[in-house]
Amino acid sequence: MEDKQATLGLEKCRQIGRSCGCYNLRRAARVITRFYENYLRPSGLKPTQFSVLMAVHARGPIPLTKLADMTVTERSTLTRNLNVLEKKGFMKITEGTDRRERLIEITDIGREVLINALPLWEQAQAHIEKELGKDRMENLLDNLEHITAIARN
Repeated sequence: MEDKQATLGLEKCRQIGRSCGCYNLRRAARVITRFYENYLRPSGLKPTQFSVLMAVHARGPIPLTKLADMTVTERSTLTRNLNVLEKKGFMKITEGTDRRERLIEITDIGREVLINALPLWEQAQAHIEKELGKDRMENLLDNLEHITAIARN
């Protein structure tokens, strides 16, 4: 037992903390989410709600399963989030051609909220891009896309 505990020494723990992709991505996700929340607060939208509204607006009526896949969100989690947006009048959830299919569509109210939130998102985005620089921002987005593809397989 002592040998096994020695392999998990303080330096090993620090090294894992510095190099663990999962830990560092989750840590960055939490802080960037708070950052965007602060900018979006006047709109009444959370970053996740903004992203879902934007995705649905960009793709028109979209099946729930496709939206979940596109946003890499568990269907049950996405359904809970969509129900909140539907209660606020921002989304409409209807039955698809198959009774089991649900189609998600943005409403006029949702589109208006999204339009009002857009300048706030643009301010947050501009701040991040300014601090990172254009090349680092592009590299970050490319790397995140690549990580997502690796982890999905």
